[in-house]
Amino acid sequence: MAVVEATPYAWPYDGRLDPMKTALIIIDMQIDFCGKGGYVEQMGYDLSLTARAIEPIKKLLARVRQIEGFTVIHTREGHKPDLSDLPANKRWRSKQAGAEIGSPGPAGRILVRGEPGWNIIEELAPIEGEPIIDKPGKGSFYATDLDLILKNRGITHLILTGITTDVCVHTTMREANDRGYECLILEDCTGATDEGNHLAALKMVTMQGGVFGSVGSSANVLKALEQF
Repeated sequence: MAVVEATPYAWPYDGRLDPMKTALIIIDMQIDFCGKGGYVEQMGYDLSLTARAIEPIKKLLARVRQIEGFTVIHTREGHKPDLSDLPANKRWRSKQAGAEIGSPGPAGRILVRGEPGWNIIEELAPIEGEPIIDKPGKGSFYATDLDLILKNRGITHLILTGITTDVCVHTTMREANDRGYECLILEDCTGATDEGNHLAALKMVTMQGGVFGSVGSSANVLKALEQF
């Protein structure tokens, strides 16, 4: 049976990687987070730390799309044009960081739905049949229909990729874990605006025997997928 070599345990815990019950979740691979002129760059962070996840995800995505029954789900963070779903403290914080949500920037209004920066990057653009979850916050389950989509498809296992490791990816993993999903986060398919935070977020997953799931790599997932 297919399993993925991972830390602290071979994934999944039940010893069987079943494409029909597994979803590849690609979190917030948007221009605002890993592209020129977006939110992250406007805050002054090194884009290479988030953009480095692009190529590993692209390679894994191409393989997963070849496997019948394997679900791919994309997420996008962003707010309504009138900002009615933007908490005041979130707006204040982003302003202090030099990239106020809703303000104009090189990629359009920052983190606003429908603006250029809100779009998923071309390299990882969704194709027909791949659900896109639009979320107003960090977690992919909050104020979305992600849980309903997963349950309707019989999905019980999640492979988590995207950005940022310590914020949106980690929040989603925690939400999923509390809902009983078996999670694997991929170290090379994630990235953060701070390398220390990236490593710390991965370490947190491995504590207590895998408190939120397990940590693996795209190479090891691709190896496990050779059986399909």
